[in-house]
Amino acid sequence: MAIDRIAESLGARWREAGAASLGTGEIGGRQVVLAKPATFMNLSGDAVAPLYRKHADAPEDLLVLHDDLDLPAGAVRLKRGGGTGGHNGLRSLKERLGTADFLRIRVGIGRPPAGVDPTDYVLAPPAPELQKALEAAVEAAGEAFADIARFGFDKAMTRWNAKARDGDKQGKTPPESPAGNILLAPGTSSGGSISRKEARSPDDTEEV
Repeated sequence: MAIDRIAESLGARWREAGAASLGTGEIGGRQVVLAKPATFMNLSGDAVAPLYRKHADAPEDLLVLHDDLDLPAGAVRLKRGGGTGGHNGLRSLKERLGTADFLRIRVGIGRPPAGVDPTDYVLAPPAPELQKALEAAVEAAGEAFADIARFGFDKAMTRWNAKARDGDKQGKTPPESPAGNILLAPGTSSGGSISRKEARSPDDTEEV
């Protein structure tokens, strides 16, 4: 999981704290708190709200690392605020925090093929042909986090999203999936747990 790689790079050790596992570390002279909710993903906001009140002064102090069906498998992009994209972990955060203006690292897992329910797809192990792309994305998410701490979010976002566009132009976009500062990581592929019923809502799409 990406957040575990980040914790390892910071020398952070996980400890149980209420409804989340926490780790602390320093990067670029900045103290950071890492959090993995122990709730179902659709209740992530319950775990994050008390941490947000304790450690954050504004939405920009919260960085959420999450999987994203609307990006090709293996793609990594940064986003400031926005919608929930039908992601009920993000929706829970928005409801409990009263804002969706937090920062995001989006890790693409691709759309399921026709006839496959998104919930089943999210919960299933990644297809073997996607494993390499997703492992690279885990590493890239850690690099993006380091860039955010080093350069600030907006500069890092410009850099990473430009890299993604350059990759598209060169035909290097990872394949679409076939079948089947608090840094917070909801979702099965990046931390936290998930309930089948609440994994993903079909009524909202995220801007890519």
